[in-house]
Amino acid sequence: MAAADSSPLTTHALNTGDGVPAARLALSLHRLDSTLMIWNMLSVGTTNEDGRCPGLIGRGAFSPGMYKLRFETGSYWESLGQTSFYPYVEVVFTVADPDQRVHLPLLMSRFSYSTYRGS
Repeated sequence: MAAADSSPLTTHALNTGDGVPAARLALSLHRLDSTLMIWNMLSVGTTNEDGRCPGLIGRGAFSPGMYKLRFETGSYWESLGQTSFYPYVEVVFTVADPDQRVHLPLLMSRFSYSTYRGS
């Protein structure tokens, strides 16, 4: 994985049900091959104690296109001894200008989630 400060894509997962960062949440980053219409996995990671996953993608690999950030929420809740409604959350987004920084927070509880483009 690329160095944290060079990644143009960042995320921050928060467990809003408990009011804490979602530490040790597995996730993966994918890019759509628009010719074959299939998702190619670019990287995998796990959030740190602050709910962040540095180094998702390097600046050179971040090109215009459609991306998907998949969070393994079911496994996360299960690791806490809890059940949840959503087995995973996929956030699909489009990058038009790869020179811009993209920040995608995930706010989640066992029965809901929301996301937005942060700064």
